[in-house]
Amino acid sequence: MDYLNAFWVGGLICALVQILMERTKMMPGRIMVLLVCGGAVLGAIGIYGPFQEFAGAGASVPLLGFGNVLWKGVKDAVNENGFMGIFMGGFTASAVGISAAMIFGYIASLIFKPKMRK
Repeated sequence: MDYLNAFWVGGLICALVQILMERTKMMPGRIMVLLVCGGAVLGAIGIYGPFQEFAGAGASVPLLGFGNVLWKGVKDAVNENGFMGIFMGGFTASAVGISAAMIFGYIASLIFKPKMRK
């Protein structure tokens, strides 16, 4: 039954984002920032954990999940290092994901030979 929750929650999030893109003048970059910040805010107020437990993979839609990972990293680093944790927590928590995206993006650019648009 959990896979059904993941299916409809992830689909609902994607549908809401699509509606937001079509019905507003917001550019995709701003919507992406809104999702990352939303994930961080939901994590900060304690809603994201139960939401992810209910929805499973559907709640870890990349941008919401990334915002929550940043929040957790900052929270843990602040508990360990004080004020300086604000600056290093997000980088520490998300380094693996960001590194993988950069490496695979570079490999894809070598394989597919992208061309610059004029």
